Amino acid sequence: MKIPEFLQRRRGRWLRRLGIATLLLLCTALLLDRLFPLPLPDPDAGSTVVLARDSTPLRAFADAGGIWRYPVRLDQVSPLYLDALLTYEDRWFYRHPGVNPLALARAAGQLLRHGRAVSGGSTLTMQVARILEPQSRSALGKLRQLLRALQLEWHLSKDEILALYLNHAPFGGTIQGVEAASWAYLGKPARRLSHAEAALLAVLPQAPSRLRPDRHAALAQRYRDKLLARMQSLERWDAATVSDAQRESVIARTLEPPLHAALLAERLRAAAPRERSIRSSIDRELQAALEARVANYLARLPERTSAALLLVDNSTLQVLAYVGSGAFGDAQRLGHVDMVRAPRSPGSTLKPFLYGLALDDGLIHSESLLVDAPQSFGDYRPGNFDLAFNGPVGAAEALRLSLNVPAVDLLDRVGPARFAARLANAGLQLQWPRGAGPNLSLILGGTGARLEDLVGAYAALNRGGLAGAVRLRPEQPLAERRLLSAGAAWIVRSMLEANPRPGQQRDTFDPGRSARLAWKTGTSYGFRDAWALGTTRRYTLGVWVGRPDGTPVPGQYGAITALPLLFQAVDSLPRSPQDSSGAAPPASVSTREICWPLGDAYDAQQPQLCQEKREAWVLDGNLPPTLPEREAGRWGSALLRLRVDAQGRRLSAGCQAADEREHWVARWPALAQPWLSGAQRKAAQLPPLRPGCADDGLDAAASLRIAGAAPGSTLLRAPGSTRAPHLSLRALGAQGAVQWLVNGRLIAALDAARPFEHDFEQPGPQAITAMTAAGSFARLEVQVLP
Repeated sequence: MKIPEFLQRRRGRWLRRLGIATLLLLCTALLLDRLFPLPLPDPDAGSTVVLARDSTPLRAFADAGGIWRYPVRLDQVSPLYLDALLTYEDRWFYRHPGVNPLALARAAGQLLRHGRAVSGGSTLTMQVARILEPQSRSALGKLRQLLRALQLEWHLSKDEILALYLNHAPFGGTIQGVEAASWAYLGKPARRLSHAEAALLAVLPQAPSRLRPDRHAALAQRYRDKLLARMQSLERWDAATVSDAQRESVIARTLEPPLHAALLAERLRAAAPRERSIRSSIDRELQAALEARVANYLARLPERTSAALLLVDNSTLQVLAYVGSGAFGDAQRLGHVDMVRAPRSPGSTLKPFLYGLALDDGLIHSESLLVDAPQSFGDYRPGNFDLAFNGPVGAAEALRLSLNVPAVDLLDRVGPARFAARLANAGLQLQWPRGAGPNLSLILGGTGARLEDLVGAYAALNRGGLAGAVRLRPEQPLAERRLLSAGAAWIVRSMLEANPRPGQQRDTFDPGRSARLAWKTGTSYGFRDAWALGTTRRYTLGVWVGRPDGTPVPGQYGAITALPLLFQAVDSLPRSPQDSSGAAPPASVSTREICWPLGDAYDAQQPQLCQEKREAWVLDGNLPPTLPEREAGRWGSALLRLRVDAQGRRLSAGCQAADEREHWVARWPALAQPWLSGAQRKAAQLPPLRPGCADDGLDAAASLRIAGAAPGSTLLRAPGSTRAPHLSLRALGAQGAVQWLVNGRLIAALDAARPFEHDFEQPGPQAITAMTAAGSFARLEVQVLP
């Protein structure tokens, strides 16, 4: 049947009008979309959360409005929560265009029939629109909300809209987003919610103030159970699951924002200000345990004292625990100052690297003979912490005892500038006052270093000599540089591991459970900084104790203040069987039997040259001899080749004997002479000069004598006097400066023309030694009565 022409014309007009209306509607929508763009959250603004390596929040930073929000992705939320949320809020979410006409019609009919709202007609998209742009509950407000919902569906995918809800839905107070709510109310991430917990968080945004579990636990539980019943009725969850979930109580929790590794969190946030979720390398359990250790330990220290601790995984150089201040937020202790990265005087903590470099340079082996005696290095005269001297000492013992003079002597031979450059190349950048540079004092703390750089360097002792920058985030690239050879690192670590804990003897029984720890302490000038650093097979740990403002803490030093905290921290770390076992030495390391005073291998053909045998670790098979005297005026060679006659008398140049023979003498360093035993002196004694032979000058050092008291004298106070026994002594036969020691402690350095005046406060035997720079010495022993 043919359609009449007037109907065709009418239908054409209607189609044109419909097309024009559609076009106008589309243009209007586009214009409104341009004029009123979506008020989407600024991804570069808002709150920030710093996470541990397992995504546990360490510290959260509220946004400008004081809102706490932990950014989360859709795949980081439990499917149970998503199921409960969509079932409760919008079962047709993935099917409607942002508005559900049937739900709106139902809600409108109920409003007309009952005169009040019985059920809502809002979709989840409309709720997101209201969260992003709050509207009044008037008809106009609802219309705007509806239009915003359509606009959201136009611009965003369903998953993007759902993600906006997950991150911005209100959960009571200043908490927004399911992740923040899950941590705040339940103490766990949203990905690990149970059925009951998922239902609880699904209902909370409907009335966040009335249903807060920390304030209205009973009401929150009643609403949760209603949703659980709906999940069963709609056959989303089975009856047994719902029954078990309904038995769970809603536990009220005190809302406290997380505050672990607070100063690290500030540091990471400052480094990445545009990131809202920052993952660190921190182990949450270790961080909490070590923070508690530091806080408890700090309570026993003087006021205004702070502490810092850094724990690193040797295999990755990732930081596992970061305590920048022992009392974050404590104004008296300057708890806002991050002492992990504050430059401070490192004390003696650089000494292991100096000994390692000396090993690599072939200057020493582990038992090289060094001399701990008063010495001058130009205008620099170092002394030991306790003011005493030890005389001849092995390199390993000198390092373990942290003796200053042997370390300065080694640095003088290695070169301060070269040593500092080697450390800088490996990531340990020393800091100097304006206009200053590397000098001999750096090995005793005359420079600045950061705890994190020291820890990165100490890790080299268990990483085959490779040091590096510690890593604060898992994605941070590994930056490592060679500090020592693998062999030198192994020897230095073994030297430090042999150091027993204070109060423990080296032969103390050890069941084998303790981790092998190579440790070193340090104290800066004026008791300003106390350090303790240690490294095990798996971990490297550094501790600093002091006052952030740099004021002294008298009587506080590394071994007393920082070392106990280091041991406490090490003992609280996870253990494995290999931690207590010794690592096999590299192929470049071997053991050799060496002899003092020459420092080389034992020679069975000349046993008289070996006055003391020692077992030494050597590098690449090299046996460096005992270091020569720095001052040529002392003596020229440790091994003297002499000519003697049949009676064993020394022949000087030009003096002949028909039956002469060769005689070799191993001599000790001149500065070690006062500390030698009688047998050692006798073994190194020169044969007497044959009468008639010209003086060869080898006996010049034996001419010094102490005058003013007879050997073996007894001293006591004068009757009725309160003054201690007093002596006035002179060094006869000396020229230039004379160093006076009492019981190994340097008391004075005086010109030979001046007398040595001393009051003997302590009773008992007193050994008085006078030494010259040329190695001449004299010794006087007296007895002081109480």
